[in-house]
Amino acid sequence: MTMIDQSKPVMVTGATGYVAGWLVRQLLEAGLTVHAAVRNPNRLEKISHLEEIAKSSGGTIKYFKADLLEAGSYANAMEGCELVYHTASPFTSNFEDPQRDLVDPAVLGTQNVLEQANETASVKRVVLTSSCASIYTDATELKETPNGIFTEEVWNTTASLAYQPYSYSKTMAERAAWTINEKQDRWDLVVVNPCLVMGPPLNPRATTSESFNLIKQLGDGTLKSGVPNVGIGLVDVRDVADAHFQAGFRPEAEGRHITCGHNTSFLEIAKALQPKYGQDYPVPKKALPKWLVVLAGPLMDKSLDRKFLRNNVNHPWRADNSKSREKLGVTYRPMQETMEDSFAALIDAGVF
Repeated sequence: MTMIDQSKPVMVTGATGYVAGWLVRQLLEAGLTVHAAVRNPNRLEKISHLEEIAKSSGGTIKYFKADLLEAGSYANAMEGCELVYHTASPFTSNFEDPQRDLVDPAVLGTQNVLEQANETASVKRVVLTSSCASIYTDATELKETPNGIFTEEVWNTTASLAYQPYSYSKTMAERAAWTINEKQDRWDLVVVNPCLVMGPPLNPRATTSESFNLIKQLGDGTLKSGVPNVGIGLVDVRDVADAHFQAGFRPEAEGRHITCGHNTSFLEIAKALQPKYGQDYPVPKKALPKWLVVLAGPLMDKSLDRKFLRNNVNHPWRADNSKSREKLGVTYRPMQETMEDSFAALIDAGVF
C-alpha cells in the first residue's frame, strides 16, 4: 500500500504527448504541481495548451529539459517527487531502423527513467505507460490464451525486430521496467496497458500519432472503398489518462492493467462515424475482402505486412478489462462518443 503525498510534485515524462496531455490536465485540475519533462521546453507550440490549462486550474506546471536517451537527464525533474509517470515512448510505423528508431528509445528511455528513480530517494511509485502490444502481436493468438481472452497474465512472445518491431519495443521496455523494479524495494511499479487509443487531442496541430492517421484516412477518402476488417481493441484517450491518474494515487494499485473500452474492429470503428459524419464525408461502410487486403495492403502501405494481415483481418479481438474497472475504477466512454469527438477535433484543426 503506497500512499502518495499530493502536496509533493509529480513528474511526467513526454508531457506534451497525446495521453500525457490529458493526464497533465487531470493532475493540474486536482491542484497538483506537475514537473513536465520535455525534449525542448522552449517550443511554445508544444506547451502552450498546457500553459492555458495551468492558468485556469488550481495546479502548477514547471518544465524541465530531458532526453530519453541521456542517462541522468531526468534528475532535476524528478527531485522531490514521490510519483513518476513515464509516458514517453515512440509510436510510429514510419521508421528506417527498428532497433535505433523504436527499441532503443523505448528500452533505454525506460531504463534511464527508472534508474533515476533508484537514485532519487523521494520516489515511492512509478506508473509506466506500456501497451496491449506487450501482451500480443496478432489477433490469432487469442485462441492460445486461457479462456480465449487476453489478460494481464499474457505476455507477447511472437514480436521481433523483423516482425512487428513496435510490439517488440513495447514488450522489451515493459520487461526492462519489471526487471529494474524487482531489484529494489523502495518504489513500486504500476503499469497501464492501453489498446488502440482514440479520442480528441488537446493539441491537434502539434500531435502526431498513428491514431490520427487512421481517423484522417476514415474521413479523407483514402479508405472510401472499404476498410481492412482488423480485429482490435479501442479506448478513449481521456479514459487512459484517468487510468494513469488512478494508478498513481490509489494505494492498493499494483501490476499490469489492460485499459481497453471496446473489443472491436476497424469496420465497427468506421461504422461509429456513420450517423453523424457519413453524409458529408467519405466514411467507409464496408470491409474489403481479405484476399484483396492481403494482396494489395503492402503495396498501399509498407507497414502492412502480409503475415500481419493474414493473422488479423477477419479475426476477433477480445481482452478482459475487469482489473482496470475494479482496481482503478475506470469507466469507459461509448465508442461512438470517442470517434465523433476525434473526428470533430480534426475538423476543427482543419485536417479535412
